[in-house]
Amino acid sequence: MKIEQKNWTTDNGWATTQTAALNGERKLVFAFGNRFQLADQKRYEEISNFYPNSDIILNSTSGEIIGTQVQDDSIVTTAIAFDKTNYKISQVKSAEFDNSYEAGKYLANSFDKENLRHIFVISDGQSVNGSELVKGFNEHLPSEVTTTGGLAGDGARFEKTLVGYNAAPSEGNIVAIGFYGNDLKIGYGSVGGWDSFGAKRTVTKSQGNVLYEIDGKSALSLYKKYLGDKAKGLPSSALLFPLSMQLEENAKPLVRTILSIDEENESMTFAGDIPEGASVQLMKANFDKLIEGASDAANSGRISLKDAQPELALLVSCVGRKIVLDQLIEEEVEGVAEVIGGATAITGFYSYGEIAPFAGLLNCELHNQTMTVTLLSEY
Repeated sequence: MKIEQKNWTTDNGWATTQTAALNGERKLVFAFGNRFQLADQKRYEEISNFYPNSDIILNSTSGEIIGTQVQDDSIVTTAIAFDKTNYKISQVKSAEFDNSYEAGKYLANSFDKENLRHIFVISDGQSVNGSELVKGFNEHLPSEVTTTGGLAGDGARFEKTLVGYNAAPSEGNIVAIGFYGNDLKIGYGSVGGWDSFGAKRTVTKSQGNVLYEIDGKSALSLYKKYLGDKAKGLPSSALLFPLSMQLEENAKPLVRTILSIDEENESMTFAGDIPEGASVQLMKANFDKLIEGASDAANSGRISLKDAQPELALLVSCVGRKIVLDQLIEEEVEGVAEVIGGATAITGFYSYGEIAPFAGLLNCELHNQTMTVTLLSEY
């Protein structure tokens, strides 16, 4: 595996941060960047000129990761030439399907299942129900095929997100990359680090990923009560108080983050489903546990990678963690780097949702407010 990384900023233009002799090999290129920068056709043309005859995946972010740096208003590219691994890319528009489950089902069925090892998916972060999307993958992939990835971001604006494949990115796209062959080793981990507080409550009215009532009362009013003056900043200020959700009494909790609010209907739309009858509890930040959680995610990735040395780390962390940690945000990336080793190329983005299995399991889940690590190695 050969890896080259570049970084674009408004002040300095393009700079190469890691060089590799890629020659004429087919390359898989990830381009993570600020929505306004990626929307500029010139940026896509420049990336295409750097890497002709390559497969270029682009998505907007709530922050870009390159090495141990976390940036805003930039573009980071990572070009990978595999030595032994084949891959296939499939793309759909969410509007072409009745729901996100059907989109996930279609994508899962678009891949030849023989020797399929892993799927990495990047989805629009506003128009797609992430939990239904991953359900479509889970139910139509072989049990041994793992899936990781994330939902594109748009800073803390929650206006629109962009995803593209071999074209300038646009709204509503979902792109999945299927990796083939036993020479590719995959490791993954996803950990949060938030503290639950207050009473456990029950979802009494919801539809899909739209929440109306908790314990028979307006969920939006409950959020506003806890936010106080910060309620004026909704929906982004709700990132300070995500929801911990349990579908069954002994099930592992999932975390849900708000994407938008509807004042007229007093409803909140989340990145994933909030089923009626689910038990929910408000959460708040614990700085030390958030940073420790990132290291724990990397440790889980190393364990599932077994003896292989990671060559590439794809990090997908939640915009809520970035807002809360603020100037400490690079500490969570540094924690990952310490675990996986300095020889590993690191890239990634801050998202509106993270996709990964729980540690020790294969079925993927939609997470919020986690650091998710995907490690790749051909060693």
